[in-house]
Amino acid sequence: MRFVLAIVAFVVAALMIGFGVAQRTILAEPDRVTLSTTVDSDATVTVIDGATLNAFEGSQTLTVSGSGEVFAAYGRTSDVLAWIGDTTYTAVSRDPETGELVSETVTGTETEVPDPNGSDLWLDDYVKDEDLTLTVNVPDNISFLIASDGVEPAPADIAIAWPIDNSTPWAGPLIVGGAIVLLVGIGFLIWAIHHMRSTRGPRRKMPKVPKKPVYKPARKPVESAASGRRRGMIAVPIALVSLLALSGCSPEFWPGGGTGPTPEPSASVPAGSELKPPAVTVRQVERIVARISAVTAEADANRDAELLKTRFDGPALELRLANYTIRGLDPAAAALPAIPEGPVRLTLPQQTDTWPRTVLAVIQDDKDATIPPVALILEQPDPRSDYKVTYAITLEASAVLPDVAPASVGAARLPADTGLLSTAPSALAEAYGEILMEDVDADSYLDFEAEGDTLRTSVGLDAKNQLRGSLPTTASMAFTNGPGPGDTIALATNDAGAIVAVNLLEATTVTPVEAGAAINPTGQVKTLSGIAVSQKGVVATYSDQLLFYVPPAGSDGKIILLGYSTGLVTATEIG
Repeated sequence: MRFVLAIVAFVVAALMIGFGVAQRTILAEPDRVTLSTTVDSDATVTVIDGATLNAFEGSQTLTVSGSGEVFAAYGRTSDVLAWIGDTTYTAVSRDPETGELVSETVTGTETEVPDPNGSDLWLDDYVKDEDLTLTVNVPDNISFLIASDGVEPAPADIAIAWPIDNSTPWAGPLIVGGAIVLLVGIGFLIWAIHHMRSTRGPRRKMPKVPKKPVYKPARKPVESAASGRRRGMIAVPIALVSLLALSGCSPEFWPGGGTGPTPEPSASVPAGSELKPPAVTVRQVERIVARISAVTAEADANRDAELLKTRFDGPALELRLANYTIRGLDPAAAALPAIPEGPVRLTLPQQTDTWPRTVLAVIQDDKDATIPPVALILEQPDPRSDYKVTYAITLEASAVLPDVAPASVGAARLPADTGLLSTAPSALAEAYGEILMEDVDADSYLDFEAEGDTLRTSVGLDAKNQLRGSLPTTASMAFTNGPGPGDTIALATNDAGAIVAVNLLEATTVTPVEAGAAINPTGQVKTLSGIAVSQKGVVATYSDQLLFYVPPAGSDGKIILLGYSTGLVTATEIG
């Protein structure tokens, strides 16, 4: 019976160990599932929707092949479709019945799109010749756009792969369990041999006869041989058990210890799903600012107005173009401050899923700590356009920005005439301009914080009176100001206030007051106007880009000037 138990234990151990090893070898399942298709269409764009990309759990490995340049980008599905517009494209999805990838042509009125490479709309983009493979982990509301250059047909061969958990959680327990059963079988075997020896081996019942001493010496060889066989039988299984036990120590053998992919965290939907999504992500803004910085540096170096217009608009463009003109006429004139490439210290995107879109970005030059931070107001008029700088404002040294929502939430853009603030954004430029003209006599003087306002010091009433006093008695100087053509931008803050950017134009007019007297412009006014002497007079117009914090309605807080940029934009002779 003991030998039978040992044999049974050996058979069970062999089966358990063999099945455990087979799970990791011949019975192992594939480590990924792959779906592929070849698109038979001349459409210049292919779209893979988020539901298809998330047909299986885990990260998605996308492989796209074509005969030329392969471009792939991903973004919010609504943004991708908005960029495509009314262009014919191919939609790739997964057939719920067959489980295979299928393609469908969505017909539009246009056949081509702009080159998608470098668009500000994408969360990320990739480009490579002929074959492109990338791994991402995107949520359901994200889609991929596949194209070439927007004119040639999109690459045709598409494959999507997902990792699957092919770990064998019971392989380890089977191997270790089999090793334990093997040890039990060895124990039964040793027990059986020991029992057989203790009873002098199996014997038939014979009549008892006297045993001769000649049989005694025979016990030692038998015992020695038995002992040797026993040691050999024990040594091999123990070595085998040790090897198998060590081979089963990998975590992937154990339940819950598989090596399947760990999905990366995806973007979470903020509480209050009624909120519209932010216009951009932080990573998008960092890429956009880097591109703007590079374009600005090149345009400034060459005074390239056309290149500058690809990334600037509004008051920011007007001031820089005027500077280009002045520098072209006077090589000694200084250029405007550069746009740092980063890092971006603050990103405040507008909450919107339509266009136009607005973003506030604050950039600190990490190469020179003495350069004050710059606040950029970026606007995108439509899906296919790049973001442009409409305001480039240097922050005051003492400026403390109010608390704002994180970039993942964004802020609402308030109407210019909103009544939710202590002063309507549309009235800010005029109210502040009155303070620059009248100082304490201005009706809104007490509404604005005077401390830390260096613009009021440099161009306020005292500075204007000093300029008047420096003129000869044969000339007079008059000042006027009013809202400029720049859009008023107001983004809400956490305290129900707003950060507001406005444009203010200030005009300085110098005229002769006596017959025969003449005006002699100087500095940049002379350079930009091209006038050395005028008997009619000269008008110089300065553009102020202003950034304010405006407290909520009913608050005792004051409006604070956070920063400004100012410069001469026109200088002409009075007609």
